[in-house]
Amino acid sequence: MKKSIAIVAFVVIFAFLVLGVVQMRPFGEPENEDMDDHFLGDSQERHQVNNVVTAVLFDYRGLDTLGEATILFSAVSGVLTVLRKIKDEKEEVED
Repeated sequence: MKKSIAIVAFVVIFAFLVLGVVQMRPFGEPENEDMDDHFLGDSQERHQVNNVVTAVLFDYRGLDTLGEATILFSAVSGVLTVLRKIKDEKEEVED
């Protein structure tokens, strides 16, 4: 039973991966040709930033960057909590 579930899960995951690879655009081909012109022209005028990368990271994708930092902080906090509990349990056993 477990073997058949593992095989079905493998086939489903493999199918999703193949489907994703088939639907990818060629490398370097943008989805929308106007987006690069929008970023280049809008970063200085709207955001008063000379560096377009800074405008994209902190203005256009600011919430995404904040979300990534939140996930990283949560993961580190979780690991530290688990390790602290293990340490406390070892101290109780030794006493």
